[in-house]
Amino acid sequence: MERAQEITGVGGIYAVLVEASNRPRYAFLVLQLVAEIADGRGQAGPFVAQGGVPVLLRDWLCSQLLPMSAQPARRAALRARVAAGLKDELTGDAMRDAARIDAAVEEQVQAVGRANVSRAISDLVRAGLMTRHYAGYATNHKNRGGGRHAVYVVKPGVLALLRKPAPLRRQGPGAANPQGELFAA
Repeated sequence: MERAQEITGVGGIYAVLVEASNRPRYAFLVLQLVAEIADGRGQAGPFVAQGGVPVLLRDWLCSQLLPMSAQPARRAALRARVAAGLKDELTGDAMRDAARIDAAVEEQVQAVGRANVSRAISDLVRAGLMTRHYAGYATNHKNRGGGRHAVYVVKPGVLALLRKPAPLRRQGPGAANPQGELFAA
């Protein structure tokens, strides 16, 4: 989409996303996170340092966005479904079973989160706001991304808009009293 070259502000970025995505707010948040960790060329990934440990970019994005989906009722329903699915594998030891169920719930939450991030990235690519390629070794696998890790590149114009500093407040005699001399004693 060539519309990305016409964008003059953050509102323009959002307007492009509204046309290209079913979830424009989520896609915009993903774009902001990628721009936040991108280098000067707009490139982010394939790994991000999280607490000094390298983490895959998509997993990092997923972990950053998890608080958005933290709904106790939905999580409890997911836990109940997972527990029902694992009932044949449970040992009867409450501590072990709870740990097993928690691990399975977390695995499912991460899988859904990674799928949501991938969908948002596809929307951003379709909108012309970013590109994606893969880094790593190529494998003979029917999945193009098999054995390789995603690298996302935010277009330079979009990156400049997202990193644009806020305008400075005017310093001087009029800055202290925005009403001017109207209420001067």
